[in-house]
Amino acid sequence: MSTVTSMRRPAAGYLDTLLEGQPQLRASSLAWINALRAQAIGRLDVLKVPTLRDEEWRFTDISPLTRLSFQPVRSATDLRAAHIEQFYFEEATTRLVFVDGVYVPQLSSTLTDGGAMVANLSSADTAQAATIEPHLGRHAAFGDNVFAALNTALLQDVAVVVVPRNVTLTAPLHLLFIATQAEVVSYPRCLLVAESGSSVTLIEDYVALLDAAYFVNPVTEIALADQAQVKHIRVQRDSVKAFHIADCAVSLGRSSNYQSVSVALGAQISRYNLNVRLAEGAECVVDGLALIADSQLADTHTSIDHAQPNGVSRQLHKCIVGGSAHAVFNGKVMVRHGAQRTDSNQSSRNLLLTGKAQVDTKPQLEIFADDVKCAHGATIGQLDSDEVFYLKSRGLSDSVARNLLTYAFGAEILERIPVASLKHRLELKMLEQTGSLP
Repeated sequence: MSTVTSMRRPAAGYLDTLLEGQPQLRASSLAWINALRAQAIGRLDVLKVPTLRDEEWRFTDISPLTRLSFQPVRSATDLRAAHIEQFYFEEATTRLVFVDGVYVPQLSSTLTDGGAMVANLSSADTAQAATIEPHLGRHAAFGDNVFAALNTALLQDVAVVVVPRNVTLTAPLHLLFIATQAEVVSYPRCLLVAESGSSVTLIEDYVALLDAAYFVNPVTEIALADQAQVKHIRVQRDSVKAFHIADCAVSLGRSSNYQSVSVALGAQISRYNLNVRLAEGAECVVDGLALIADSQLADTHTSIDHAQPNGVSRQLHKCIVGGSAHAVFNGKVMVRHGAQRTDSNQSSRNLLLTGKAQVDTKPQLEIFADDVKCAHGATIGQLDSDEVFYLKSRGLSDSVARNLLTYAFGAEILERIPVASLKHRLELKMLEQTGSLP
């Protein structure tokens, strides 16, 4: 099999650094994969790494990332199941494991029950490839997104989930991405196709086995056909020295339902771009929690696009910010011409634990239809002194009272996670980070 021709050198110097030393990708047996890579490589000739001068990045300084040099993954993993069992969830017996972005079949367990496919892209047969082609690289736009273009240009291993028509998977599926090497860059890729009337719960999980700097650049695409139901839990718990810049694009068919909970705990700098587009009668619930401290920066940008009538969207995003950390939330709701009877509500609630903590929040509402019910709001504040006083009057110390209230603030989001063992584990982590553990 011939190799793909060398990448043209992009215009921006930092992209040169990221691509330097990347091994030549083997040409795919699927011509459309090669064409997709080539399109993304072409965009890298003109795109640049964003700076504070770019409106969409004006609160998020990623210059610390551009001052570091990251190399491709240097060697194959020698991990065994015993090394990563701490990350398993008892409800999820089907999982795909990727180590530093590379698929590891011996650590994975795949599913084909009911005709569903949970596998790496290379395992797809001709019939499955025909299902994948209309979706892979078609929902997450990379024309103006340098990080999505990078991921697509280097597309190789892909976590693929295809749930056939009217199939319900009762157990959650676990996509586990493990970082093990310092100073490397990886490009995880996920695709979920939920066909008409199907139902699935997906856990997208980023973890680390080291405390060091590395760069993770994931892209996830989720396509729901008519009346499909998807529950998507995304957990980012990378090393606090890492960098994590991710994109997720979700396309909802008629009368489909998408429920998302995203939790950001790790990374020195993290950015999560979530774009959801709703067809007629579709519904989405998009919830998020960022719990950060020290000098971490966590940025969440969401766009909910009501493209057709009778759509419903609900969004609650919370940030708990301690130390001198900085949280950013930009939530945009678009109601297009003709998207009558749209019902949308968005709320951004933020808790500052110290005088140096910072939050920038920007809810946006753009309405081009006249028969709609839409609302949004944002709050930034500290713990309620009356609530602290009440708990202290019941015998709690000041610090325990404050930690308990902080935990309760974030627990509202965690309660929405439908996987009990994952929810419990995140609750313990939040208790630990808020100082509430005895």
